[in-house]
Amino acid sequence: MLSERRLEVLRAIVQDYVGTEEPVGSKALTERHRLGVSPATVRNDMAALEDEGYIAQPHTSAGRIPTDKGYRLFVDKLADIKPMTAPERRAIQSFLDSAVDLDDVVGRTVRLLAQLTRQVAVVQYPSLTRSTVRHVELLPMSPARVMLVLITDTGRVEQRMIDCPAPFGETSVADLRARLNSRISGRRFADVPQLVQDLPDSFEQEDRGTVAVVLSTLLETVVEETEERLMIGGTANLARYGQDFPLMIRPVLEALEEQVVLLRLLGEVNDPRMAVRIGHENAYEGLNSTSVVSVGYGSGGEAVAKLGVVGPTRMDYPGTMGAVRAVARYVGQILAES
Repeated sequence: MLSERRLEVLRAIVQDYVGTEEPVGSKALTERHRLGVSPATVRNDMAALEDEGYIAQPHTSAGRIPTDKGYRLFVDKLADIKPMTAPERRAIQSFLDSAVDLDDVVGRTVRLLAQLTRQVAVVQYPSLTRSTVRHVELLPMSPARVMLVLITDTGRVEQRMIDCPAPFGETSVADLRARLNSRISGRRFADVPQLVQDLPDSFEQEDRGTVAVVLSTLLETVVEETEERLMIGGTANLARYGQDFPLMIRPVLEALEEQVVLLRLLGEVNDPRMAVRIGHENAYEGLNSTSVVSVGYGSGGEAVAKLGVVGPTRMDYPGTMGAVRAVARYVGQILAES
């Protein structure tokens, strides 16, 4: 375990390297930071940090830069996540409050995260499996055709057109709509199949076939994997950090095009805590030179999806973590109020 003094030296190296983009030497550290020790002691501490793999020398006669292990310890020992200023918080809330629907909320969130962090922003759409039914609407389109509209508590809207096996009058449509909402409004998607399984039996014989078709479409909607949707933005920000990718930026761009890779980077929705994956902690080889900061968002204190950013390991971790956390909190508030 590192002593507090060597941990302070590591913090100073990380901060200087992130800020200057240049390897850090012992002389610069003693000039910029009040470490309370002599330059010789700082050199000894740096040598020890290098021996233990927390910093490295990129080339002869250069200063030192943090390694993935060094960044990991720096993040794990962060005492504070940089808070957003009051003007920043007001700007975030005003920008997101102007959204008109869920797609707009997600789109604005992506743009906002990319602007705040100057990284690549990734936002997952709310998961249907963790949502509840707000309302079911049935709209007669023709004597034998009905539109099903499912609205979730997260503001997500799913629409399906249904061809009925027989004419289904407006009175019957209204009756089915009322019975469906009385049973499943406010209930979890996972509970819906059991709640509606005997519903056809409560209708007249000539309507049961149509009711069964409508329910089949509803159940397909609540169980299908449509929640695996992402929106990404700010990819052009990577151009700012060309020097941070030792090989090429192409593998990073290719990885960002793979939705499955991005979902794995964000992590399981079941774990809504802030997560920071650094360098080789990312299983996908093309992202070994990047870090991912992610957190869950949702209403009522329960996460329904994840959002986060992808950028180089030379990242302002306190500021980035603060921005990601703040945006997630505001998105959760919007979902709760929608």
